Amino acid sequence: MNPLRPAGSAGIVTWILGLVFSMLTAAADSNDSAAAETARLNDWLNARYEEELQLSPTQLTSLGRKTRYGEIDDFSEAGELAQYQLLEQSVAELQRQFDYAKLTPEGRISYDFWVYRQQVLGRSLPFLRHRYQFTTEGGAHSDLPEFLINLHTVDSEQEMRDYISRIKASARALRQSLERAQLAARDGIRPPRFAYESVIEIAGKIITGVPFTPGAATDSPLWADANSKISSLLARGIITPAAAQVLRDQTAAALEDSLLPAYQDLIGWLQADLPNAAADATGAAALPNGAAYYNYCLADYTTTDVSADEIHELGLVEVARIRGEMKALIRALDFNGTLEEFFRFVRTDPRFYFSNDASGRQAYLDLSRQYIDAMTTRLPGYFGILPREGLVVKRVEPFMEQDGMAPFYKEGTADGSRPGTYYLHLSDMSALNITDLETTAYHETIPGHHLQGAIALEASELPLFRRDIWYSAYAEGWALYAEELAREMGAFQDPYSDFGRLASELFRAVRLVVDTGLHARGWSEQQAVDYMLANTTLPEVTVRSEVRRYLSLPGQATSYKIGMLKLLELRNRAQAALGDRFDIRGFHDAVLGGGSLPMRILERRVDGWIAGQATK
Repeated sequence: MNPLRPAGSAGIVTWILGLVFSMLTAAADSNDSAAAETARLNDWLNARYEEELQLSPTQLTSLGRKTRYGEIDDFSEAGELAQYQLLEQSVAELQRQFDYAKLTPEGRISYDFWVYRQQVLGRSLPFLRHRYQFTTEGGAHSDLPEFLINLHTVDSEQEMRDYISRIKASARALRQSLERAQLAARDGIRPPRFAYESVIEIAGKIITGVPFTPGAATDSPLWADANSKISSLLARGIITPAAAQVLRDQTAAALEDSLLPAYQDLIGWLQADLPNAAADATGAAALPNGAAYYNYCLADYTTTDVSADEIHELGLVEVARIRGEMKALIRALDFNGTLEEFFRFVRTDPRFYFSNDASGRQAYLDLSRQYIDAMTTRLPGYFGILPREGLVVKRVEPFMEQDGMAPFYKEGTADGSRPGTYYLHLSDMSALNITDLETTAYHETIPGHHLQGAIALEASELPLFRRDIWYSAYAEGWALYAEELAREMGAFQDPYSDFGRLASELFRAVRLVVDTGLHARGWSEQQAVDYMLANTTLPEVTVRSEVRRYLSLPGQATSYKIGMLKLLELRNRAQAALGDRFDIRGFHDAVLGGGSLPMRILERRVDGWIAGQATK
């Protein structure tokens, strides 16, 4: 007889119940201990991330905070290295202070994510000069004015003074970016010539008009914005007319004395170096150590270890599959012709474009808003977590607007002080095919970027860095997945819009082929254009803009389809494992509720959700 186990049936029952109680108590104590350790980790991560944020006044502003409000980040190489060193030190401290085994599963994800960031940033150090400072996609020349106009809000006289201080600081930051471009050029690293030409044009627009151009009939973008903000303070009675005039004088002085010379130096150097830039654009492989750089870019943007060859072949397979679905759809439309002929029909027929005037632009905005509003009403059937943040649909500022450039989304703030914004380039309506309108609206807003970004921002139980940091494969993969999801949710009732959805997915599959073709297989710009024209419905102006984007941002275009395919893989895995117990709302909450995660870490989070559902 076991002396620790009492004799008699009643005693045995009592003993078993006591043993079970002890086990449950131990498990509860263990869970409490893990929760407490994870809470300590979250506090520590928030403190470390705050140290990072203090190095970036612009990021503080993007989060809706007004600390260091008159400052601009350090854009120099030394500034970037300082950020890496801070993160490297924090990882060493993390490993000293926390026992990984004592954390909750969510705490382990935070731990691994923090380490992952340091590893990725470390792998980027050999390529500090490979990333182009000024491109058609942006750079300090356009990002800084856009930041001041759209993110630096002014509700007091001091905040207007901060705006003026930031004009002066922007001049310093612009010169730092210029110095980095000059260092890269000395190393034989230059963007293609078209990027030089685009930057010269955009920079010129920023310094054209009052106060830069004597007797100009129009205001420059920053002067118009500053005047609007000063006038608002005056209208609200926050400042006197005399104070308003002082602020205007100080703004004009900052623009003329600080910002203008910096832009003139930028334009002057670009014009002088222009002959050294390749007229025939080439991919990353042509750069010094270019093959290794492109491999880094692919790993960084996809957060996977998929190779360029694998991505290229996957793209070819996906292009063939989607073309097959398109052929079935055009047969249902009774179109008498080939798929290529249907592409030309959709690309050229006037019925698929709004007029290239004010009424056409307004019609495009209005229809986009209608689709977004209708989709919003369907969300509760597919998502348990719903965002509170508002959404605005608007045209891009004139100085940034370019014919054929893709629409984009900018996140708002968690406190609701700034809504998410869907921006559209409307300067050339012939570049905006109506069959793409519905799909693009869902991709950029709901259930795409806006939904994903707002849910992450509002996830207060996560450490701040997981709510703030953005990974392309996750975010763009989600937005592309959201296009297909929107169809499941009842969208795309117009068959031409449904063709637009397929065209959008085909476009992202084509990107796998074109990006790797340009950067790993020696394709010319024209080869890429020809392939895209043969396999998409996009007009040529848009295709050329897209190809130049890929040349400016090696690897980024692959993140959409790679991310989407991973999400579909995880969803299929969950459905197979759970069968009738699979809940689409729970799956989406598992994907979105953890913030923007690298794909391998997201996979672990979803697997944990599957395991939890299986035991219910």
